[in-house]
Amino acid sequence: MDTRSSSRRAHARGAIRPITLAVLIIIGLLAAASWFLIIQPHQELVMQDAGGHPSTPVSTDQVAVAPPANVEAMDVNQLLAEARRAMNEHRVLAPAGNNAFEFYLKALEKQPGNPVATDALRETFPFAATGAEQAINARDFNEAQREIELLAKADPANYTLTILRSKLDAQRKLLDKEQQQALEQQRQQLAAEKAAAEKAAAEKLAQQQAAPQSAAQPAAKTAASESKSEVAATSAPAAAPVLTEPVLIKAVQPRYPTLARRSNQEGWVIVSYNIDTEGNVNNVRVVDAQPRHLFDREATDAVERWKFKPATRNGVPVEASRQQRIVFKLNQ
Repeated sequence: MDTRSSSRRAHARGAIRPITLAVLIIIGLLAAASWFLIIQPHQELVMQDAGGHPSTPVSTDQVAVAPPANVEAMDVNQLLAEARRAMNEHRVLAPAGNNAFEFYLKALEKQPGNPVATDALRETFPFAATGAEQAINARDFNEAQREIELLAKADPANYTLTILRSKLDAQRKLLDKEQQQALEQQRQQLAAEKAAAEKAAAEKLAQQQAAPQSAAQPAAKTAASESKSEVAATSAPAAAPVLTEPVLIKAVQPRYPTLARRSNQEGWVIVSYNIDTEGNVNNVRVVDAQPRHLFDREATDAVERWKFKPATRNGVPVEASRQQRIVFKLNQ
């Protein structure tokens, strides 16, 4: 009795397995049929209205196409037709005023909830976002900002917008950093060239001063031997030296820092510096500043490039030291 029951149960389990396999195969076939017969045709229909296909990469390159004469006077059907034409010509987000997104958005203004425009904007949003990212990578920041704002009108809550805005801000900061590094390298190169020129000028001046002293030594010895028996006469008072102040002949305006301009920050810097006998500025130092460190580099960079007519003493160029207050104002 038990043997026959066990045999029947084993036979039943063996029969269930093919049935289960057949059911799974049928479900898989139904899912595939649903995709090819329902979902995919619906997506293709939507993208035909949008002028493209989901698998087709969307380019936002600007194409030289004349915009319609009067967009405001168009009805919904005309706007949708222009949008399809723009999609076919890959004018998704650009050029401004003549692209698919703007036509679809204008159609939604005239007929809120229009299914063709709504579906087209939703389906093409990821590909249009790729175009905006390309503008960011190309560092066309104004165009990228315009395209991001256009995407925000289509789907303001889309998280992709947060990513695009972060990338745009990061690229702007990277460009500012690269520009600062380039200015610093230029400043260092100019400082090295100036130091080499000052060294050459000092060596030349030393040679010029040594030549008269060498020629005057024999004459000085002869005069000293002849005057040993003479009484020294009282020397007359020396004339007061004639001094002239250095005159600025070339001034370079300081660059306004990008960070300070964005934050509407103003201030001033007091610098001290030396003017050599060639009229060049060196040894520039910040004495005081408000706020500290924000404008220091731009102020010193500018002063180092100034050029003076050097100060003189009895007609001979001499070094001089000066201080200068440099004011940074946004309305300059």
